[in-house]
Amino acid sequence: MSRRGITAGIILLVMAFLPIESALGEAPKVLSPQPAGGIQGPFVGPVVVPSVSRAARDLPLATDKLAAPAYVPPRQNPLGFGPDSSTGDTSRPAARELDPLLMAGVASGRTPDLDFVFDATGNPAACGGCKPSDANGDVGPNHYVHIVNATKVAIYSKSGTLLSGPFNLSSLWSVGNCTSDLGDPIVLYDPLADRWLLSQFATPNDVCIAISQTANPTGAYHTYDFNTVSFPDYMKFGVWPDAYYMSANESSYTAYALPRESMLLGLPASYLKFTGMTNMLMPADLDGHMRPPVGSPGIFYTFKDDSYHGGADRLELYSFHVDWATPANSTFTGPADVPISSFTYTVCGFFVFNCIRQLDTVARFDAVSEWPMFRFPYRNFGSFESLVGSFVVGGGRGEEGAAIRWFELRRAVPPWLLYQEGTQDPADGHDRSNPSIAMDQKGNIALGYTVSSSAIHPQIRYATRLASDPLGTLQAEAFVVAPAGSQTSGSRWGDYSAMAVDPADDCSFWYTNQYYAANSAGNWSTAVGVFTIPSCLPGYLNLPLVLR
Repeated sequence: MSRRGITAGIILLVMAFLPIESALGEAPKVLSPQPAGGIQGPFVGPVVVPSVSRAARDLPLATDKLAAPAYVPPRQNPLGFGPDSSTGDTSRPAARELDPLLMAGVASGRTPDLDFVFDATGNPAACGGCKPSDANGDVGPNHYVHIVNATKVAIYSKSGTLLSGPFNLSSLWSVGNCTSDLGDPIVLYDPLADRWLLSQFATPNDVCIAISQTANPTGAYHTYDFNTVSFPDYMKFGVWPDAYYMSANESSYTAYALPRESMLLGLPASYLKFTGMTNMLMPADLDGHMRPPVGSPGIFYTFKDDSYHGGADRLELYSFHVDWATPANSTFTGPADVPISSFTYTVCGFFVFNCIRQLDTVARFDAVSEWPMFRFPYRNFGSFESLVGSFVVGGGRGEEGAAIRWFELRRAVPPWLLYQEGTQDPADGHDRSNPSIAMDQKGNIALGYTVSSSAIHPQIRYATRLASDPLGTLQAEAFVVAPAGSQTSGSRWGDYSAMAVDPADDCSFWYTNQYYAANSAGNWSTAVGVFTIPSCLPGYLNLPLVLR
């Protein structure tokens, strides 16, 4: 955001309060689009002096309803290999190799029913026909904050009562590029600070981030507009003690660190950036009340396969070591390869959006199977650390073969090792996509996702796993919504969803995703389903977690 008329005194204040600025007396590395095929950086972004917004509870309600979206957030292929098939190339492999983990079986327990469910912001109050929804949300001790594309924010009580909004995220800014609503929004609760992060991108090359001044998300925010030089498509965030970490799809795939402590105080801030990675990264996001070991770097992951990327099928882990005092000493190292069972990379072809079938329409939607899915939750259990993640693979038993590979990594001592993995794809002929995963304080796992085929309208379902269940298995599915509608036009769907864990009890899961109440070209709805694994709550006999 342009800040004209900054006096020399304010500049000196910036230098005094923000350690990173001590290195900005020297010319930083020039930020420019970088070629793929080699990690480059660190690049130091320009200093951003934040503003303070009005209280969210005082913002006007969003009333803009566009006949057609003014802007559709892209999902672009930056690397130039494989077909970029947003135009609807439906070429598919002639034969399908089934995923090797399909026969792992179902755990003997039962996924719990919902505690309750409520509808959140839908398209009539959002962007009047825009797709995808980008529905996501997070939960704090007293609130649930929900956000959807183009870009609307709604704040709810823990019983699902609307407290504020939906309001335009852009209305937190008064000047600059962030005063328009374009999308790819993310909301995260910061459990270490009891604060909230709201974000979206803006043109031409901006990331807009708002940090709540207090624990109450209906209050005022510190607002930042970071110029990333290359357009930050599909950016994702993670909370970590030394930074807010971010990934984006730019002219190559990129990783960012933003100075969390400075942003919590509303001080001027700059970012560190590395470029040149060859698949979209997902930053680790802290859950629970135990911090990572002191000095732990930020963690990012992606997945690679033999056919597109070369080498064995694997997860790749990267470490972002930040030195805010001397940014040039910061490092981004990796990959550290974690071998996993073989998988089919992409469902209908690389960047083929026209993929998953639905009832009552010939329109198909994007499986988003090229990239990791939001989030990458981290937990520290004391005797070991855990990371869980999920992504969409081919080789399933549905019509197009879309299934969900999920995994858990553990580390008692370095390095990170694969503890368990599974492929969620019950033998019912339906395809599964758009997942999000999380873990509660007892090590139980919940996975939420979209289920669709030519026999059913796209549904929201979830499945859970007790920490004591056989490795690599999930229990029978349960439903959030089994609606009566499909998306009859366009191929963009969801893009991501969000599974969060309530920090108040560190047990309850809150999952949000999109659905259609009736057949429509773009009149999507969103739901938030809340459920709890009973053995996580006090009063149940819980066996201690053990590292097998």
